[in-house]
Amino acid sequence: MPISLKMPALSPTMEEGTLAKWLVKEGDEVSSGDLLAEIETDKATMEFEAVDEGTIAKILVAEGTDNVKVGEVIAVLAEEGESAEDAANAADNGGGGTAPAVSPAEEPTAPAAAPEPTPAPAPTQPAAAAPSSGDRIKASPLARRIAGQNGVDLSVITGTGPGGRIIKADVEGKSTSAPAPSAAAGSPAPAEASTFETTIPHEAEKLSNMRKTIARRLTEAKQTIPHIYLTVDIRLDALLKLRSELNAALAPREIKLSVNDMLIKALAMALVQTPKCNVSFAGDQLISYQRADISVAVSIPNGLITPIIEGAGSKSLSAIAVEMKELAGRAKEGKLQPHEYQGGTASISNMGMFGIKQFDAVINPPQGMILAVGAGEKRPHVIDDSLQIATIMSATGSFDHRAIDGADGAQLMKTLKELVENPLGLVA
Repeated sequence: MPISLKMPALSPTMEEGTLAKWLVKEGDEVSSGDLLAEIETDKATMEFEAVDEGTIAKILVAEGTDNVKVGEVIAVLAEEGESAEDAANAADNGGGGTAPAVSPAEEPTAPAAAPEPTPAPAPTQPAAAAPSSGDRIKASPLARRIAGQNGVDLSVITGTGPGGRIIKADVEGKSTSAPAPSAAAGSPAPAEASTFETTIPHEAEKLSNMRKTIARRLTEAKQTIPHIYLTVDIRLDALLKLRSELNAALAPREIKLSVNDMLIKALAMALVQTPKCNVSFAGDQLISYQRADISVAVSIPNGLITPIIEGAGSKSLSAIAVEMKELAGRAKEGKLQPHEYQGGTASISNMGMFGIKQFDAVINPPQGMILAVGAGEKRPHVIDDSLQIATIMSATGSFDHRAIDGADGAQLMKTLKELVENPLGLVA
């Protein structure tokens, strides 16, 4: 019996994704663990592995297809001893097939067409007729796709497949008799509805799932979170001196500490010492965390991702450096696993390498704060009542004022400043 390969849920929040690339073609034999496709989620591009073995009988969703719902059948696998042609025909005709446990979604969350505008009139209605109000319309993925492309309302189609299932032949050549509200019930209006017009020479680039998610989350953060910004100037000379000495000692192990590695630990320790800032606002609850997991902003080709250093306050600087290098490398390749970038209790964003002196970062919900780090630069600075030259860095904390009072945020920034200016505490 053919096996339906469904769009997997590659993260807890994933509802749909882009089938970026097929790594197999029809007729290929696959075994459990073989890579089948690359799928672009709202966070990264991840690989989809086979669970069962067999032959790829039919690919139902072409590579490059956007907005493929979790649970939608994307390909059909013929089992050992089964004809790939028969399995492909079964898929075209709406044949069921078993579905391997490739994702938490057992039922496709893919497009259920709009329910009938009127309830079922009588109990004598034929079994193959459109389902009564509230029932899920039974249709093959191919039939759904053709219906969506042609504006066909599946609720008025009588299925001729097994059990009244609507198949390809039922929707081919048909057109909608009444305007359907959308291709999928409850789906948002397409972005293309508002057309951008300009006489200026330009290029239009389609937004990736990641860029769409960034736009949505940043809009949500700025509209719903009352930000309060607190800035301190921090002397870096002692930290830079310690970093140089530690790197000399770590050179045989080919480990190199960055200033950011040291700031990650400093922020984590400051959060542990100021627990009122290591929190999240959750409606009628305030979540207080027992450890500090630091999300670190990493720029990648499609946008931004925040791999997490768990329990950074209790880790050595060398361990943070090694872990951060490995996470950042896989982030840029789109190879992070969901648990490696989802969560965190606070974030750090460092734009010092671009020469940015100071900036205000947007909080990454549901976290309660984010630290924005500017460039260290030589500035006139009063030291022991005399004007001297020192390496100064401006750091700004953005705090969720619903959860964190200004005085508590100020205490965190004061503690951070003390830890960075007296960095031996980072290695004690």
